[in-house]
Amino acid sequence: MNQAKLEDFVGKILGEIAGAVNVPLIRVGDRLGIYTAMHAAGPMTAQQICEKVGIAPRYGREWLSNQAASGYLAYDAEHDTFELPPEQAAVFADEDSPVYMMGAFDLVAAMMENQAFVEPAFRTGGGVGWGDMSQCQFCAAGRFFRPSYQHNLVENWLPAVEGIVDRLRAGARVADVGCGHGFSTVFMAKEFPQSQFFGYDFHPSSIEQARRHAQQHGVENITFEVATAADFPDRQYDFVTFFDCLHDMGDPAGAARHVRETLSPDGLWMVVEPMAADRLQDNIALPFSRIYYAASTLICVPTSLAQAGRAALGAQAGFERLSGMIRDGGFSRVRKVVETPFNMVIDARA
Repeated sequence: MNQAKLEDFVGKILGEIAGAVNVPLIRVGDRLGIYTAMHAAGPMTAQQICEKVGIAPRYGREWLSNQAASGYLAYDAEHDTFELPPEQAAVFADEDSPVYMMGAFDLVAAMMENQAFVEPAFRTGGGVGWGDMSQCQFCAAGRFFRPSYQHNLVENWLPAVEGIVDRLRAGARVADVGCGHGFSTVFMAKEFPQSQFFGYDFHPSSIEQARRHAQQHGVENITFEVATAADFPDRQYDFVTFFDCLHDMGDPAGAARHVRETLSPDGLWMVVEPMAADRLQDNIALPFSRIYYAASTLICVPTSLAQAGRAALGAQAGFERLSGMIRDGGFSRVRKVVETPFNMVIDARA
C-alpha cells in the first residue's frame, strides 16, 4: 500500500463527506430564507441575521458557523459578522442566475430517498417508475433544469437548429414531449407568441404544475396534456422537442418513430441530452459524469426499466447510441449542433 496515495484518498473522502452532510444544511438555509435575507445585505452579526429571518439564535449561530467553515459565507472575526459574497449569492440566492444551483441540492436529497426504492431492484433487475420514486423529485428536477433552460434554450440552443427560429417567429406548431413542470415550454411560448405549443408528460402531477406555471406567467399559447412519448396526439407538428428525457424512456427508438409520424413533412426534432462521450474511459474525464452516473443509477435507469422496452440507456448514453435510436425511428439526418460541459443538442430530420 502506498501511504501517500492512501492519505490523499482519505482526504478526498473526507471532502466528500463534508459535502454530503452540507446538503441538508444548504436546504435549511434555502427553505428558511437565510440566503435570500443575506443577499446584498452586507456584513451582519449572527443575532442580526437571526432576527431578520426569524430563527432561534442558537440554531442560527451554529448554521452560520458551518457555512463559514465550508466557505459558503465570509466571516469577519474582528467584527464577528457573516456575509454572503456575490459569487456565493449567484449559486444560493439569485434564482435568475445561470449558476443558481438550489435545485441540484433538492435533487440530491431526492436521490438519497430513492435509495430505499432502487436498492431492492439491484437484486431483481426490475424497474422503479418515475411516479414511485421520491415525491420531492418532481419539483427538484424542474427547479434543477430551469436555470439551464432559462439561459440557454432561446439564446443558444434554438438558434443552433438551422431555420427553426424564423419558423417559430412566423408561427409554428410545437410539441414539447417529456415537459415535466413545463419550464422549457413556457420559455419558448413567451419568446414566440405566434406559435402554438403543446406540452406532454406521462406524470399527471407534473402536468398540473405545468398548467400552474403557464398561468403564473400569463402564457396562453400553450396546452398541457398527459401523454407518453409513444402516444402523444398527432397534430402534424413543425417542431418537436425532447429535453433531458429521451434516455429515460423504455423504448427510445419507438418514441423516435412516433415523433417521425407526428411531424409535418419538413418538420424538425430537437433533442437535448446530458453531455456524454461514447466510451466510459472518455466519460470518466468529463467534469460532470460523476454526477450524471449517480443520477442515472438512482433515477434514469430504474425509470426506464419500469417501462415497456426497458432500454435503460442511462444519462451517459453518448451521441453514438442516442443517434442510433433516433435513426431507427426514421430520421436520416442526425447531428450534434451544440456541445457544452452540461449538455448536447441534437438536430434530427427525416
